[in-house]
Amino acid sequence: MPDLPAPLPPVPTLLVTAAAFLLGSLVSGVLYSRARGADIRDRDLPGGSGTWRQFGRGAGILVSAGDIIKGVVAALLARALVPQGGEALAALVTGAVVAGHCYPVFFGFRGGGGIAPLLGALLVFAPGVLLALLLTAAVVIPTYKATLQARLKLNAVPFTTAVAVPVGLLAGALSGGFWPLLAGGTVMAVRATHLLRLERA
Repeated sequence: MPDLPAPLPPVPTLLVTAAAFLLGSLVSGVLYSRARGADIRDRDLPGGSGTWRQFGRGAGILVSAGDIIKGVVAALLARALVPQGGEALAALVTGAVVAGHCYPVFFGFRGGGGIAPLLGALLVFAPGVLLALLLTAAVVIPTYKATLQARLKLNAVPFTTAVAVPVGLLAGALSGGFWPLLAGGTVMAVRATHLLRLERA
């Protein structure tokens, strides 16, 4: 288990964390679908995959890019304003930008699953962990689709996430980046549990 992060200066930390949450709340899929005269949340989740299903590949790529970029911007802003923040700041900001995406203050707290903003934040804070996640996904997704998906009847994304996050945490414990992935992954787990309860209600 890696050491706990050091304490942070309270006021700038609060400001960058709030800014990260507000950035996360700019859910690209909702913005895109409303520009098209609809609200994707009436039919699907507002992430890249849901947008792809509802509006096509180009729209899905555009929305995914927008949500990744807001994770990058939140992380860069935090690095610029609290340069001494280290992993404690990275964890707070990653968790906040993912939480904003999952529970957007601008859109009735009904957002997506959080994968894209997590990837964006990790690109800045923990690129080694991000690489471990992507390599794991590249192996697990085709293997799962070819072997277990027909039997389990579970989408490849949640299955792959359940495998990739522990691999990423191990990589983070060894090389840095454990705490931001844990923070973002915890928010995503809460959101996934919430979505499963809504589907069963």
